[in-house]
Amino acid sequence: MESQPLLRGSSARSKLPSWTLFLAVCAVGIGGTFQYGYNVSIINAPTQHIHRFLNETWTNRYHKALNPDLLTFLWSVIASVFSLGGLCGAVVGGSMAIRLGRKGALLMNNIIAMLASILMGISFPTGLFELLIAGRFLIGINSGVGICVQPLYLGEVAPKHLRGGMAMGSSIFLTGGILMGQIIGLRELLGEEMYWPLLLSSSCLPAFAQLLFLPWFPESPRYLLIDRGDELSCVKALKRFHGSSEYGREMEDIQRESFALDGVKAKKPWQLFTDRAVRWQLITVIVMTMGQQLSGINAIYFYATYVFEQAGISAEQIPYVTLGTGACECLTALTCGLLIDYVGRRYLIIGGYLLMTLWSIVLTFSLTYQELYPWVPYVSMTSIFAFILSFGLGPEQTETVLLPGVLTGVLLHGCFPLLCNSRDKKQIFSGNQKGISQA
Repeated sequence: MESQPLLRGSSARSKLPSWTLFLAVCAVGIGGTFQYGYNVSIINAPTQHIHRFLNETWTNRYHKALNPDLLTFLWSVIASVFSLGGLCGAVVGGSMAIRLGRKGALLMNNIIAMLASILMGISFPTGLFELLIAGRFLIGINSGVGICVQPLYLGEVAPKHLRGGMAMGSSIFLTGGILMGQIIGLRELLGEEMYWPLLLSSSCLPAFAQLLFLPWFPESPRYLLIDRGDELSCVKALKRFHGSSEYGREMEDIQRESFALDGVKAKKPWQLFTDRAVRWQLITVIVMTMGQQLSGINAIYFYATYVFEQAGISAEQIPYVTLGTGACECLTALTCGLLIDYVGRRYLIIGGYLLMTLWSIVLTFSLTYQELYPWVPYVSMTSIFAFILSFGLGPEQTETVLLPGVLTGVLLHGCFPLLCNSRDKKQIFSGNQKGISQA
């Protein structure tokens, strides 16, 4: 209660300390969660084109028609191998962030995206669908690394009072990537059959943008001081991010963290489960992340074309309907912050999951009995949009803001040294859950 007046009287501190911090968020996000969302959505538009490519390639190679079941299997591999790559990227992302630095890991990660774009781009002219599978796997690795390292970088460069809001930046870029991928996949742009290799290889553009802009911004101050012991570079980075008059408080926090870590051996991820000080925080991170990703939202995007076909939407209108789903989630990412203050995180999470359950049941019945009445397909389409809105206003954005608070809560209970060693590991766990659940 005593802190309320201070919070209300600190409106000036709610603004971004400098343009450098704001632009750094953009430079990190464009090659991080934006890349993930972009590659989740662009695979939907060329579905039929890739089917024809698989049929033609198989016929030319083996002089016989491709079995429909095998076609479905190959398409499923192309769509879902991205998830396997995401898991692998999440596993190695933490190690890359420690060895190369947060900024260095993100920059190196773009090389993987460039290679993936080349493989997907040349798959059609070479007649090798295996290159398409390999490219989707590599771009999945790129997305998995980005999911791990981007929140880590943003959490370490943001001042304490902005960490929750900065965490929402990851979701905003993710939903923006989904929407952008759907727009680029329209027939008027790269949705025509002759352009589908360019559509898939266009993921090199966010990677190129990050390679162009991110080097102009400093490395994570925490990494510079704690991992590299470079206090001078740390001070310079803090001054650029927070300004010459505001960096002192953040520097003191990092120094306290460094002193607490002195002589403390870093823990392995599995050792965190045996430490009671952070066990419940770790379980909370895992459960919330698994619940968010296993909710079925990724299935909506991966197989949106099939869902809308079953709902009775014509093939010509499907790309535009799919564009509406991305617009809905992007809208929730921009507006959810207002609801959190009025409704509360707990009610939004529980209410969101309850509504998602309700709309999943409605969608199941409407797809099952859609041939009985002509209006049933419209119920299916409404259920899909309602499901996405429930997810966006509930679990997705709310948990993004809540998780940084859960990790920070360890600090308040006197587990500072362990938190400092465990922060990177928890980010790996969160990324692993995303990678596993995508499959």
